[in-house]
Amino acid sequence: MLGAIRRLFGGGSEAPAAAAADAVEYKGYQIIAQPQKAPGGFLTSGLIVLDNDAGRREHRFVRADTHSSADDARHFTVLKAQRLIDEQGERLFGG
Repeated sequence: MLGAIRRLFGGGSEAPAAAAADAVEYKGYQIIAQPQKAPGGFLTSGLIVLDNDAGRREHRFVRADTHSSADDARHFTVLKAQRLIDEQGERLFGG
């Protein structure tokens, strides 16, 4: 109940552990949407993870796109991450 009150008044944020449970699998990558509260809405923000023989690699991204709800931001984040994976693949990780 306390968490609901905090969210109602703008306190607290979504826990990364909860976001990890909502990971979307795409072409062997995991996409974890992590919308960030910003003035006027929520920013497109997320994490792309690749676990393979080379180990765990992560690419965190934030875009200036603003959405009216966290759900809209989550949906758009997954779409953006899928596009990044399609266009860049493993180059996302700087290699």
